[in-house]
Amino acid sequence: MIRFTRAAAVAVLACSLALPAALATAGPSVAAPVTVAAPGMAPVARDTARPALPAPTGPYAIGRTVLPLVDRSRTDPWVPTADGRELMVTLHYPAARAGDGRPAPYATGEEARLLTEALGIGSAVPGEALAGMRTHGRTDARPAPGRHPLVLLSPGFGGSRWTLSHLAEDLASRGYVVASVDHAYESYGISVPGGRTLTCVACTALDEGGVHASVVTSTRAADMRFVLDRLTGPRPAWRHARVIDARRVGMAGHSIGGASAATAMAADARIDAGVNMDGAFWEDLPAEGLRGRPFMMLGTHDGMHLPGGQDTSWDRVWPTLDGWKRWVTVAGAEHFTFSDYPVIQSRFGLPGPALSADRAVAVTRTYVAAFFDRHLRGLARPVLDGPTPENPEVHFQHR
Repeated sequence: MIRFTRAAAVAVLACSLALPAALATAGPSVAAPVTVAAPGMAPVARDTARPALPAPTGPYAIGRTVLPLVDRSRTDPWVPTADGRELMVTLHYPAARAGDGRPAPYATGEEARLLTEALGIGSAVPGEALAGMRTHGRTDARPAPGRHPLVLLSPGFGGSRWTLSHLAEDLASRGYVVASVDHAYESYGISVPGGRTLTCVACTALDEGGVHASVVTSTRAADMRFVLDRLTGPRPAWRHARVIDARRVGMAGHSIGGASAATAMAADARIDAGVNMDGAFWEDLPAEGLRGRPFMMLGTHDGMHLPGGQDTSWDRVWPTLDGWKRWVTVAGAEHFTFSDYPVIQSRFGLPGPALSADRAVAVTRTYVAAFFDRHLRGLARPVLDGPTPENPEVHFQHR
């Protein structure tokens, strides 16, 4: 098991928008130069126009709404004096028509500022500029008719829900309702109602307080149970919840959010399928595994997440996955490839890995969507069966 230190957080479990490991060896709180390419990385041209997320690939326009939720049946593990466990949920969903509603923001200025300052990249990526990233969602647009599968998304440790926006938008454009969840006190900054901002108390607890990372994954599993209750229960928090098909639910996450997908599936039979994007598993599966439900591990094609790699948890968990499963690795990727970070690298001129931002986005979207298409919709997706000429970076590890 990889020890959870600040260095490991950067390399394995840190937030989705951390500096590339080669630039962050001093830790995410220390500023690092961002105008010089690190070894193996190439600088990219800065976007002189207002930056934008990549266009979604599906046929639907996208609606977006934000739900603040509080679970008062639980004590927050990081701030026990808080009034329950506070969550912020962004819903992306297929909209009935394009142009309905106001353009949706990417993040709040305070959230983006806290993130870029914590990572030491504020001079290259000003918080307000990052918050102003153009999205493709429209606030409170009317949903498309019908009932749609639900996908839950959980970000990397220290990151916020909006760091998975390009994937959330793309899934919504393909006909999914997507609930991206911010977990209280596990992000550098989460804006909540009343003009408050929750900061990363958990960062200190894990890095300096000796708390095991399994506290994060088990807490996030309980968070997702509550979100499911509030979206699909008898008194839903969203007025359009009728468009969610509660019989078809998946979960994906980046880094520790991906590990949380397995923990959440083990704890809640309502989650039908899961994806771990480059996260170490901090809890073993129970003896019964996932009771035959499908799971995909999508990671880097390097010494970390190839079979026998530094993250030994993938080798340990793989045999206990007892349903349909895939172990997929992506050549040229780094830990943050599976989040919005490649987009931010390309838009703000940060050095990037060998895999370009366009390919990082395309590969992540293609394989995550194919997985949920196959297991929540019953659609044939041959791209999951093995290597394809269209995706030469993608390798299948059959053990």
